Amino acid sequence: MKLKRECMSDRLKQVLLERILDGTYQPGDRLVELQIAREMETSQAPVREALHELEAMGLVESVAYRGTRVRQVSAEELQESYQVRAILEEMAAQLAAPKFYKNPQPLQTAHAAVQAAAQTGDVDAHAKLDAAFHRLIVETSGNSVLLRVWDSLGFETWTRINLMLIRSKTVDLQSLIEEHQQIVDAFMLCDGKTAGRLLHQHLEAAIKIA
Repeated sequence: MKLKRECMSDRLKQVLLERILDGTYQPGDRLVELQIAREMETSQAPVREALHELEAMGLVESVAYRGTRVRQVSAEELQESYQVRAILEEMAAQLAAPKFYKNPQPLQTAHAAVQAAAQTGDVDAHAKLDAAFHRLIVETSGNSVLLRVWDSLGFETWTRINLMLIRSKTVDLQSLIEEHQQIVDAFMLCDGKTAGRLLHQHLEAAIKIA
């Protein structure tokens, strides 16, 4: 599996991230730089950088003389992540409301995509599209600092981890879609305060599922 030299560490990070999220790498599995470098036909430097970025995201941990291993993400970490996310997205909703009121199509399209995934019961696709729906709200806020913070905290990844952990449970995706619809409806009325409150409640409910 050969990767192009440009942005090598970013590409490696994405490959390793997907393997962690899809279960190819399980908690406790060791990630050996040399083995990964050989597989990807690259040097160990970009592999090391990719692993450092994953460690910063809390997905792997490095221990002296024991190497790097995949971490077990705790329910407490997820809860703390969603608490911060709820506050950020509530603020973003208030800023984004006038823009969605003028141009609702992007939000409606994103919501329709999440709805389609929920109807098929595809939890993995739903997780990715749900994260895209929420990120769109933050992006539309127009606050670049808010978006950078949202991205830097890896909330897209945390969304997928949350649903990955509850995959074996019965998850009512339709109820999550109904909550999204209420948020969209509030935006259509240019009611950012209500949209933000609903987003906050929606995220609090989502983490309680796990």
